[in-house]
Amino acid sequence: MSTASLLAAADSAGTDAQLITAAVVGVAVIIALITWLKLHPFLALSIGAVGVGIGAGLGATDSVKSFVEGFGATMGSVGILIGFGAMFGKLLADSGGADRVVDTLVGRAGPRTLPWMMALVGAVIGLPMFFEIGLVLLMPVIILVARRSGLSLMRIAIPTLAGLSAMHGLVPPHPGPLVAVAALNANLGLTLALGVVVAIPTVIVAGPLFSKLAARWVDVPVPELYVTVEDREGAEVAAERRRPSFAATLSAILLPVVLMLGKAIADVAAADSDSPAKALLDFLGTPVVALGLAVLAGMLLLGRGGGMDRNAIAASLESSLPPIAGILLIVGAGGGFKQVLIDTGIADVIAEAIKGSALPVLFLAWLVAVLIRVATGSATVATVTASGILAPVAAELTSTHVSLMVLAIGSGSLFLSHVNDAGFWLVKEYLGVTVVQNLKTWTVMECIISVTGLAGVLALSVFI
Repeated sequence: MSTASLLAAADSAGTDAQLITAAVVGVAVIIALITWLKLHPFLALSIGAVGVGIGAGLGATDSVKSFVEGFGATMGSVGILIGFGAMFGKLLADSGGADRVVDTLVGRAGPRTLPWMMALVGAVIGLPMFFEIGLVLLMPVIILVARRSGLSLMRIAIPTLAGLSAMHGLVPPHPGPLVAVAALNANLGLTLALGVVVAIPTVIVAGPLFSKLAARWVDVPVPELYVTVEDREGAEVAAERRRPSFAATLSAILLPVVLMLGKAIADVAAADSDSPAKALLDFLGTPVVALGLAVLAGMLLLGRGGGMDRNAIAASLESSLPPIAGILLIVGAGGGFKQVLIDTGIADVIAEAIKGSALPVLFLAWLVAVLIRVATGSATVATVTASGILAPVAAELTSTHVSLMVLAIGSGSLFLSHVNDAGFWLVKEYLGVTVVQNLKTWTVMECIISVTGLAGVLALSVFI
């Protein structure tokens, strides 16, 4: 090798080390600013993001630009969903609709079976929906069920979140699995079937079973969100007040689920169609549109169904937004930090380091996704990058093992959600826990989903 080649290799190695060091130090600084100096997470994430960009050689101006772009992209997607979700949740609570749902769930399930029921609810709602939409829709139910049942918040929240998250990472038609299916040329129907098979035990282990440990590790009061008439004035007063029917309440909650499921089915069954019906389903099933329509439907089904007049509905919607201002800023800053990490090129560094590995292909697929997920905080980036790296390998596998590779990548893309993941902050702020408490519950839960998903994939690879 020539001297020039040696110098170029050394320079590349030095740059790679600089990127990784900057990312690790940046994460540590953010955690220290929040937990030790008690700095607001929005400010800590902003400082940490720009600092990482500068430390990684991105430059001060480009670091700020990258952070702002990431913040704006997150607000343009997740931020709008949080706003609509807050409005819907407040209507659900103020109308008495949440009381209907919670009373039904608590009444039909005892303390032992309630976490299992919540896991099932999370999985069913999460099947066609983005994680963020499922979270904002179910958060009122999670909080009120925990409050009424007397169970620990984590015994209710963790199973529900496990159902949502596992479906999001493992089962098409979610964006991540669909990207991997397309990139690896996998069979969609087979991947969907195997994804459900892997997801069931994964949800059980990461949800109801792990929630027992999570409740011991983190015992926190139920947040003072979504306070209903029954919470304020007691069950007797609430019973005398007009409430929307259970059917109307369930219809309002399931409306965005049905719309998004319709879009997903149309995307699979008529992917190349340009018919007006397909265009309509695509529009109605767009997450922002689906949740916006749920708010409008909630005004009628929940508001009017609960005896609320126009002024009461308007007051409910208006009062829903101030409590989530901090959540919006923190989630947006988390998205900005993630974008800075992506723009530094750290995902490419990891991809290059993995190429040519002699590890078993399914484990390698999972590992590539894990490393990129941990580095960038983005499950989508992890899935896209890992799929691109493994595509040549997938071409030599059987159809079954290609589908299993999709699931291995999906499992890896969920691993170790931490401070560079906007979802980490969304869960933290809604549940009212500290960074450390969220690491001990949400982050561990995501790791369990990832590892259990991999175990399921490897087990299936032995028999099929």
